[in-house]
Amino acid sequence: MPKIVDHDKQRLLVAEAAWRIIRRNGMEQASVRNIAEEAGISAGSMRHYFSTQSELLLYAMNLVSERVSNRIKQMSFNGSPMENMKHLLLEFMPNTDEKMAEMEVWFAFAAKSKTDPALKALADKVYDEIRQAIATVITYLVKLNLSRADLNEELEIERLYALVDGLSIHAVLRPDQMTSEIMENALSLHLAALCRAEE
Repeated sequence: MPKIVDHDKQRLLVAEAAWRIIRRNGMEQASVRNIAEEAGISAGSMRHYFSTQSELLLYAMNLVSERVSNRIKQMSFNGSPMENMKHLLLEFMPNTDEKMAEMEVWFAFAAKSKTDPALKALADKVYDEIRQAIATVITYLVKLNLSRADLNEELEIERLYALVDGLSIHAVLRPDQMTSEIMENALSLHLAALCRAEE
């Protein structure tokens, strides 16, 4: 009787193997042969799951975005407004081992997206979604009348986006210096600075 293969599960295993190769050896080593070997399957059988290397890389890149989105969908916002905003923003930052793995892979893909149109389209879409989430935080502050009266919404969206992105990049490049505690404290300090003084 022929063996029944769960294609979705197998595609996921192949994508995770690609992540491991990228984290360990860099994007340039993410060849079909190397990924197949890492996944424990033959290079020939890869075509059953991905027709091209580009399709495989696109799937593996999209997997990062899907995991972040799924975590956000499962979040419960039952704290104070500041706690809720901080909680949301931390989902885009590598403050756990799992998110560090995702972020390392994401930045490798983002760098490759500069020369790969298919990856660039996905990278642009995801960065637009992150910016929208950050814009929601600023809008939420204003709507709840927590923000400073002189707050420039558009400028503060860009500034908060740059902070989240910058802290994340530093954490990936210098994890010994940019710890989760420092990231969280810097984020808390910035959010507090956006708010008006309590009367």
